[in-house]
Amino acid sequence: MDPELEVFVPLFPKAELVDPASARQGLAALAAAIPSPETPGMTVEDLTVPAGGAGVRDAPDVPDVPVRVYRPRGARGALVWLHGGGYVMGDVRTEHPWATRIAAGSGAVVVSVGYRLAPEHPYPAALEDAYAVLEWTVAHAAGLGVDPGRIAVGGHSAGGGLAAAVALRARDEQGPAIRFQLLNQPQLDDRQETWSQRNFTDTPWIDRDKAAASWRHYLGGRPATPYAAPARTEDLTGLPPAYIATAELCPNRDEDIHYALRLMQAGVSVELHQWPGTFHGSQAIVSADVSQRQNAELGAVLRRALA
Repeated sequence: MDPELEVFVPLFPKAELVDPASARQGLAALAAAIPSPETPGMTVEDLTVPAGGAGVRDAPDVPDVPVRVYRPRGARGALVWLHGGGYVMGDVRTEHPWATRIAAGSGAVVVSVGYRLAPEHPYPAALEDAYAVLEWTVAHAAGLGVDPGRIAVGGHSAGGGLAAAVALRARDEQGPAIRFQLLNQPQLDDRQETWSQRNFTDTPWIDRDKAAASWRHYLGGRPATPYAAPARTEDLTGLPPAYIATAELCPNRDEDIHYALRLMQAGVSVELHQWPGTFHGSQAIVSADVSQRQNAELGAVLRRALA
């Protein structure tokens, strides 16, 4: 493990999701301790997006989706960004340090999505919320000051899995044209059959058992579909270009690398970066050199993709 990261490992919450409420409090405390960068010239606004998506458009009990919109000066493109947290934790407040960094580093408008969480709202609630925000972002591109042809989706961990699922659904339904996928340590495969999933049983922040608990909460006892677990998708042709970043000591590592290879074999352009010495979520340790490079690269990659 990178020595700058290793000294912080005892400060991370225990890797478990037995009590979702307690886990949410732990993530909120961790996020509150992370400094956000200075953002001169950037406006930040909290909005709500009408619920949408197949099967819920006329459902009165489906709440609107909270979003936090980051608008750097001179933005031309936008990113629909989905937070991590194992489908169980996180919101626009806990994601603020990361959404701010991506907006500042990329110069793109970032629409950070507060999707519904499991186990209270299992699949497909989070996907419906994410897709509704994608449709809203494209429809409101002029008001956001961006080109509707320069819209990307992205996310970290569970949010990366959701972003991949949004791209699949948009392709299959001939929905909004997505320019790019920005997938950071995405959670893609509920089967947990890869070497890293089978062997990383005591890694920081997330290990095999925590990943399994996350999938149980998200699936709610139902079989996984490709939109729930994108690694199950047989046909990956016609998807947007992707950037996939993995952490060396992360259970998701191998499923992410396999997904990147399958995308390339399907004719999709992919940039794959495996960060040595890192663990899942270790970019939260912003003082470490490797974390600074990881966070800066997300912004730089998105800037190039939307240029």
